[in-house]
Amino acid sequence: MRSWDDSRRAYADAVGWFVRTAAAVGDRWDRPGLGEWDVRALVGHTSRSLLTVEEYLTRPAAAVRVGSAADYYRATRAVAAGPGVAERGRAAGAALGADPATAVAEIAVRVLALVETQDGDALVTTIAGGMRLADYLPTRTFELAVHTADLATALGVPVDVPATAAAQALRVVADLAVGDGVAGPMLLAATGRAGLPAGFSVL
Repeated sequence: MRSWDDSRRAYADAVGWFVRTAAAVGDRWDRPGLGEWDVRALVGHTSRSLLTVEEYLTRPAAAVRVGSAADYYRATRAVAAGPGVAERGRAAGAALGADPATAVAEIAVRVLALVETQDGDALVTTIAGGMRLADYLPTRTFELAVHTADLATALGVPVDVPATAAAQALRVVADLAVGDGVAGPMLLAATGRAGLPAGFSVL
């Protein structure tokens, strides 16, 4: 099992990359970001990977209902596919105010300081149910890695995912692929033997 220190470092590195990439937006907040989101909404959605950690730590859970990051994604597939996600992203982007990059940096400082006080054993109430913080945090690292990559792509800057965050995000992908029986196609694609079908996703 990976240590809490490793997960915390991966999260902090992912947060740092997100903050730096948001700072590179400049005046391009209305530029297309991802799907129906503009860059502001994409940044707003990504900032929720910080804000939910802060929020959920104020909502202790009585018991563990979800035991891993992969199980979290399986449990939230219906919610993630719903129309509310897009609207929450737009609302989160609007909430960043007139200077979104500065707002993101301030949130990051606050949340990383909070995470530093934790040992990973806290039980938090997520949208999927009770989880240990140590199991929930990798889902936030995954979201930060993927959506900061989306943001970098929208801005035309290199997609330089920090190694720690990339490794943790790829472990989540691998766990989902194995559990859902699609590891074979992914291994073939990753080794240049075959492409993946259009629209393929482990989420």
